[in-house]
Amino acid sequence: MLYKFKSTRCGEVLMLGQHAQPLLNLLGKNGEDRQGIFTVEQLPKAISTLKTAMHTDKGQSATQADDAEEQNEAQEEIRQMAVSLHQRAFPLLDLLERSLAEDAPVTWGA
Repeated sequence: MLYKFKSTRCGEVLMLGQHAQPLLNLLGKNGEDRQGIFTVEQLPKAISTLKTAMHTDKGQSATQADDAEEQNEAQEEIRQMAVSLHQRAFPLLDLLERSLAEDAPVTWGA
């Protein structure tokens, strides 16, 4: 399933359901809902929560990189191909921040 996040003040962010649902759950929404909204009032908390999760993920990635020296070459290649939460969530964070700056809600639909 494909999720489309959009705002009247900026572009859209498309995300596969398997990636969007955990982010929605993290942000206090039900990831199983086929549509929903982040009101302007909810945006600051959503942005803060997402930034915290991204920062935590970045720290874990650095630790994993240190541990990777002990892994064999094939395992290291697989680890490098993985997309981190920070990379995956950045477009959504940008949409939320731009929408907040313009006092516009963000909706999503599947």
